[in-house]
Amino acid sequence: MPRTVLYSGSFDPVTHGHVDILARSLDIAERVVVAIGVHPAKKPLFDFDERVAMIREVVAELGVDQERVDVVAFSDLVVEAARRVGAGAIVRGLRDGTDLDYEMQMAGMNGAMAPEVRTVFLPASPGVRHITATLVRQIAGMGGDVSAFVPARVAHRLKARFAERS
Repeated sequence: MPRTVLYSGSFDPVTHGHVDILARSLDIAERVVVAIGVHPAKKPLFDFDERVAMIREVVAELGVDQERVDVVAFSDLVVEAARRVGAGAIVRGLRDGTDLDYEMQMAGMNGAMAPEVRTVFLPASPGVRHITATLVRQIAGMGGDVSAFVPARVAHRLKARFAERS
């Protein structure tokens, strides 16, 4: 069992799919580092600190020891982020075959650059396979109910964010 794994993504916003993979990552590792990708050319809906807060809320709701989950930002290669935090593996969630095709390419490239960092694929649970943060943002932006796709506090944040923009 790897002591530390890195789970990277934008987490903009955190969805039930993210929670599923995070919880299952905690089943296979002692420590999970959630690495939030930060790109200066991209304008996320939620800033880094807001995404950290959402992840912390999720961890608290899972009832796991907060010490087992760290949250960091990264703007370089994911394998470099994994090396910095001492992760032996990068966890990637898979929703479908399209994800698998893309993630296999990424795992191959990452493995060539950092052979000491493995990639571990975790299939999303059936009830969350259809959820994407992009679709959640679109639905929330059009006033739709996203409560089935995100934790309650995240749904509240989305509603408030889009109310601010109106």
